[in-house]
Amino acid sequence: MHVKSVIAGVLLAIASTAGAQGPAAQTFNETVSVGYVIVPFTVLGRNGAPITNLKSRDVRLYVDGLPVRSNMFEESLDAPVSWTILLDLSGSMALAGKMDAARAAVSTLLNHRKKGDDFSLFTFAESEAHEAVPFTDDTDAIRRAMFNVNPWGKTAFFDALATMPEYSRLGRNPTRAIILLSDGIDNASRHTRASLAGIFEGSSIPIYPLGLRDPAELKPHQVVPYEELSDLDLLDAVANLTGGKLFLGRSAEQLTRAVDTINQDLRAQYLIGFTPTGKGEVKYRRIALQLAGRAKVVRVRAGYRGTEPPVLTSSASRGKNEKKGSQR
Repeated sequence: MHVKSVIAGVLLAIASTAGAQGPAAQTFNETVSVGYVIVPFTVLGRNGAPITNLKSRDVRLYVDGLPVRSNMFEESLDAPVSWTILLDLSGSMALAGKMDAARAAVSTLLNHRKKGDDFSLFTFAESEAHEAVPFTDDTDAIRRAMFNVNPWGKTAFFDALATMPEYSRLGRNPTRAIILLSDGIDNASRHTRASLAGIFEGSSIPIYPLGLRDPAELKPHQVVPYEELSDLDLLDAVANLTGGKLFLGRSAEQLTRAVDTINQDLRAQYLIGFTPTGKGEVKYRRIALQLAGRAKVVRVRAGYRGTEPPVLTSSASRGKNEKKGSQR
C-alpha cells in the first residue's frame, strides 16, 4: 500500500511525493514552550474520505527520521471547532464576483455548524487584520457582517496573515482552523515572505486558504526556491506548512465544495503526542508519520522547536508506552 506525502519545509519549498509505507508528512511547525508536543493529523483513504477507525498500532511517529515513543493516541471525531474567518477586502475583491463567492463560502461554513462551534470574522485591506466580529456562536452576526463590508484599497495580505495564529487562540475550542478568503495578491505589506516563515514556524493552527482564482492557475507541485514563489505558491506553502490545504475557485459552487471538504477533514482528526527529553539543542525538528494499510494522504503538522524527542530503542518499548485511542 502507498502513503502519499506532501512536504513543505519552513516555507522554503513546496514538494509532493509518494512512497510505499514510508514516513508520510505534510509539514507544519510549532514552538514548544510547555514541554509537550501534540500532533493532530487527518488520514484520507483512496476515495478521498477521512479514515476514522485507525488504531495506535497503525501509526508510527518519526522525528528527524528516527522512531519516537508516543504516550498519547486519541481520536478527535466530530469535536467542536473554533473557526477564524479572514476576509480580504482589497479592491480586487470587487471584481469578477469574488465577494459573492466569498459570502457563499462563509454561508456554507455557518450552515455546517455543529454544537459547540464558534466563529470570528476578521477583515483586511491595506493594513493588519481588523476584528469585525469577535468569537461568537451567533452565526447571524457573521452573516450580517459579511454583507456589510465593501472592498477597497490595496492588499496587505502578509501583514494580516501574520497576526492570525494569535487571534485564533481566542476561540474556546482546542480544535481550531483559519479560513482565508483572498485572491492572494499582496501589494502593501510590511512583512516579507521570509519573515512569515519564522511566524508560522511557531503556529499550531491549520490555515485553509480559499483562493478566489481560476484553479488552472495553480501549477503542479514542484520544488522551488522560496524567494521565487508566486502568490499562489505562497498560499499553498502556508497551507501545507500548517497542516491545511489550498482550494482555488471563482464560483460559489467551487468554494462551497471546498468548505464541505474542510469540514469533513477537521471533524475526523487524531492526536498523537510525546514529551521531549529536555536534552540536546533547542531547534526545529521535523515530524513524520508512517501509516500501515489504507492511507493515501496524510495531513499532519511539520514539526516542533524544542529539545530531543524520546527516540525508540526497540519497537517493543513503543507498544508499552502508547495509550489506546479514546474519543474526545
